[in-house]
Amino acid sequence: RSLALNAISQAEWAEKKLVWVPHTEHGFVEGRKVEDNGDEITVLFADGSTACISADDVQKMNPPKFEKVEDMADLSVLNEASVLHNLRDRFHSDLIYTYSGLLFVVHK
Repeated sequence: RSLALNAISQAEWAEKKLVWVPHTEHGFVEGRKVEDNGDEITVLFADGSTACISADDVQKMNPPKFEKVEDMADLSVLNEASVLHNLRDRFHSDLIYTYSGLLFVVHK
């Protein structure tokens, strides 16, 4: 299923290997950094494929303990990919009420 839910993912996150990569169909997808050449990063995806991505396009991922967090202000990394992932994950779990600090977000 999700790389972020894998038992090994906590250690990979601690090593800063789990990242978000832009995707034309899904917005962002999870990946694991396998090589960092400065300007380009090689990313391994859950389906086993790899791609070289510009370092500017790769976004940091939150630790697995922040999966489905109710208040997005609690996220340690607050970027577009993390917010979209959290909203999508909560929506698919019927957790339609989400906060972002003092803002209340309802998605249905």
